[in-house]
Amino acid sequence: MGKNTKNNLVGQPIFKQLINFIPRNRFDYLVAKHQSDRYYKTFDSWTQLTTMLFGIFSRCDSMGEICDGMSSLSGKLNHLGLNAAPAKSTAGDGLRDRDNDFFKEVYFMLLNHFKQLLSVSRIDNVSFAKLFIFDSSTIKLFSEIMKGVGRNPKNEGKKKGGLKVHMMIDAHSDTPAFVKISEAKQHDKNFLQYLVLAAHSMIVFDRAYNHYLQFAIWTEQKINFVCRLKKNAVYQIVQEVFKQELQDGKQGVLKEEHIHIKYKEDKQEKTLCLRKVTYRDEKGRVYEFITNNFEISNEEVAFIYKLRWNIELLFKKLKQNFQLHYFYSETENGIKTQIWCTLIAQLLMMVLKVKSESKKAFSTIAALVRIYLISNLDVFWMVENSRRTYTKSIKRNKSPAIQLDFF
Repeated sequence: MGKNTKNNLVGQPIFKQLINFIPRNRFDYLVAKHQSDRYYKTFDSWTQLTTMLFGIFSRCDSMGEICDGMSSLSGKLNHLGLNAAPAKSTAGDGLRDRDNDFFKEVYFMLLNHFKQLLSVSRIDNVSFAKLFIFDSSTIKLFSEIMKGVGRNPKNEGKKKGGLKVHMMIDAHSDTPAFVKISEAKQHDKNFLQYLVLAAHSMIVFDRAYNHYLQFAIWTEQKINFVCRLKKNAVYQIVQEVFKQELQDGKQGVLKEEHIHIKYKEDKQEKTLCLRKVTYRDEKGRVYEFITNNFEISNEEVAFIYKLRWNIELLFKKLKQNFQLHYFYSETENGIKTQIWCTLIAQLLMMVLKVKSESKKAFSTIAALVRIYLISNLDVFWMVENSRRTYTKSIKRNKSPAIQLDFF
């Protein structure tokens, strides 16, 4: 093999180049606002964030692995602004005691900072400039840490509980715009009230979030929504607007109806007028969607709901490419801190993908970062040219080829 002699080395490891995306002045402002360094002499907020991101990018399974791994960096720690690797006990104390709300604000500060950069794409065939998708994902824990749903297992095993990450993403930029962490036992629809949406925006979610009172409030505020109708929903058909028969194997809208649904507000029964669209997909499955928007086509209603799958892909991306199977703390605050830091890591990776203009899959870029984390390669060159570091020299064998026949 002949080594590619092109100079693509820089003076800082890739890990340092990634955390350089974080505007340090804004970070320091949040430190002062939360007084998050008040009781710490050596393990300040920046050191903790750096430590957590190192563990998340390198997919360490425990805080012990993180601290041992950082100790092996030796002379490269000064690039990270650290004099020495943190002790395991010190890092554990930081996870337990430093309020996770600080890292929550860091995440949303970064989201706002990179908003213009990440909003470079636009989904075709959608009428709404502001399109959001809302859903939740459960992360399994033991019920001693956070109360959750679950059954009592056999053989004296521990009852599994968990937490839920409720997330609303901007569909156009594929980035979280709202995140709330709760116990898994809390019902999903209770979290619709926390969403702050602008008039004429569109939000899509699954039928677990059916909440007719909230739907009525959004209708008054001119906020649009699309979701699936619950199987046991009680409604009255007011008008059948459209109906067609489709040949076997063909997908499309089967029927559109205007319906009335009863709901209660201040102990008074009221009526909500909605639009119901029945759709059959390419596999022959039939879905019933409801929306309060009467202007877009029924095909767009079905297409908007299909985009809901994007948030499932985002949850899958987080769980497969980052360490959310093992937690670095046994405390609720520490677990929430790790989740916020994971979201920060995911956001930094999105920034890297957009800035490098790479067509590589997110999982490929995450793997490259993990492999070359402490290498002094240029991070953008690594993303684009990592597979061309070495050129293979092929030597021709002048001896006649021997043909082998396999039976």
